[in-house]
Amino acid sequence: MSETATAPLTGKTLLAKVKELSTLPRRERAKQCGYYTTTKNGQVRVNLTDFYDALLSARGIPLSPETPKDGRGREPTYRVSVHQNGQIVIGATYTKAMGLKSGDEFEIKLGYKHIHLIQVDSDNKEVDEDSVDDDELEEEEE
Repeated sequence: MSETATAPLTGKTLLAKVKELSTLPRRERAKQCGYYTTTKNGQVRVNLTDFYDALLSARGIPLSPETPKDGRGREPTYRVSVHQNGQIVIGATYTKAMGLKSGDEFEIKLGYKHIHLIQVDSDNKEVDEDSVDDDELEEEEE
């Protein structure tokens, strides 16, 4: 059985300590920040993986998805294909992400190699097109 000598640093204290120890080799930096264990035989083992995980977390980079997946359906790929019957299905993942409800209506505008779906409000007026992100339109045109 192995034991950790000190509690490993996390967050801003970890980032400050790593910056302070920037001249040391990475294994020594990890050890100085508390990412090591000592075995029964007195051998010190540096846990670089835990150290790197803590560094990424301290810098605000998530390592695992924030919302647990319920195991149903596929992950959204933002790509669709035309079915044999000529239909294109967008899928519930995208409509939920956009906050769409059953019965919401869209105007279809066809372009050369692209389709624009413009949401229409209940009074049959187009929703303000300025609210659509220009980057989204450029991606659709490609």
